Amino acid sequence: MKFKNLFNILKVLPLFLLIISCGSEEVNDGPIIIPVAKVQAAFNMSISSTDPNVLLLDNRTVGTGDFTSKWDFGKGGSFVLDQPGIEEVRYDTDGTFSVRLIVENSAGLTVDAKTVIVDSKSGGICPNGVCGSTNSSILKDAAATFFVGNITRSSRVNSGGKHTELLKTYFSSITSEYEMKMDRMHPSEGNFDFTAADAIVNFGVENGINVHGHALIWHNATPDWVKNFSGSDAEFEVMVKNYIVTTVTRYKGKIASWDVVNEAIDDGSGNPLRNSIFKQKMGDDYIKKCYQWAREADPDCLLFYNDYNMASTPSKRAAMFKIVDSLGDLIDGVGAQMHINYNFPSKANIQAVADGTVSRGLKLHFAELDIRANPDNNQTSLTAERANLQKAKFAEVVKIYNSIPLENKYALTVWGLRDNETWLTDFWGHIDWPLMFNEDYSKKPAYDGFIEGLQ
Repeated sequence: MKFKNLFNILKVLPLFLLIISCGSEEVNDGPIIIPVAKVQAAFNMSISSTDPNVLLLDNRTVGTGDFTSKWDFGKGGSFVLDQPGIEEVRYDTDGTFSVRLIVENSAGLTVDAKTVIVDSKSGGICPNGVCGSTNSSILKDAAATFFVGNITRSSRVNSGGKHTELLKTYFSSITSEYEMKMDRMHPSEGNFDFTAADAIVNFGVENGINVHGHALIWHNATPDWVKNFSGSDAEFEVMVKNYIVTTVTRYKGKIASWDVVNEAIDDGSGNPLRNSIFKQKMGDDYIKKCYQWAREADPDCLLFYNDYNMASTPSKRAAMFKIVDSLGDLIDGVGAQMHINYNFPSKANIQAVADGTVSRGLKLHFAELDIRANPDNNQTSLTAERANLQKAKFAEVVKIYNSIPLENKYALTVWGLRDNETWLTDFWGHIDWPLMFNEDYSKKPAYDGFIEGLQ
């Protein structure tokens, strides 16, 4: 019985399988077809290093399968088929052009587009759409009622060249970036080195440029031998007095003003005095002593207290004015560092620094001005939009300064000449463009902002 049943089953099994096979909807007798995906168009563009009117276009499209690429250079006419290598396109007419790369395959087409601005007055194609300033006004001439300053180094004034030419052309005051501080001028016990400071001061004197001394006492520029001073507190005080008197006396009649003490206020709660070696060895009144010695060494020199975050931190501003008030007639002015952003601090808080200084009958130095255009590190290049916002902030700062009474004006010092030289790149660890000149020494819209602030 078992064998007969098995035989019957085997007879009908092929027919059953055939029926199942024919009725199945999942069986595919043909090849599997994968839909073709669109290829995404992409290109980079730059300006020729040898011709500012020539745009270099690099097709960066990557894809599989067959596709074609063609260009629309925005100048009218038919499309141009992309060729291997870099496309070089010349723009001789001023205006705004839309450059497009069109990439097409069997799935359709994609487009990458970028805007190009050409301005012959700015020298040709404007990088990233940011046209440089064509303003013919000279900063130091336009700001007739106060000094316009910038920083420099001994290596730059010694070598001359384009850098010092711009200093002489546009600026009426100079400040040493870092070579007129204690660690450079008094590097070891009993020894002074004024080589670098002399070069900077002599450059100013020889070219009729005001020299602002920066800075006699600063915790971050204190030499190790001073930090580890082995003598008594009384001997420490004698040493500091000798350093200040020696330095100020050396440049009497050559340096018009000094930041005697720099950044003595702590950023902590309540903004107490920073616990520097000078405070530790000489007590809380060390600041007053330093100003007294500087005043005795050169009675005609203007003496400033200099610090940062005066506009952005009201509590620190109040602490600064408390120090200033305690100095009485030993101090002539306030140095308010203007390391700010294109969108911060507010106009009202910048104005508060000016108002507090003017109300005390002191001179105001808007010191160390640079305006970060990329504080959040969300830009890879200076866009036209961000450049215009930076320009507006420059105008705002200058307008506030220029509006104070004449007797309270002293100088507005920009902390750097070209964007590629700014200290902010190393400090924050990313790119920024905080100054008024590009790497090639051309003027930025920020320059226009400065001039507009004077009007």
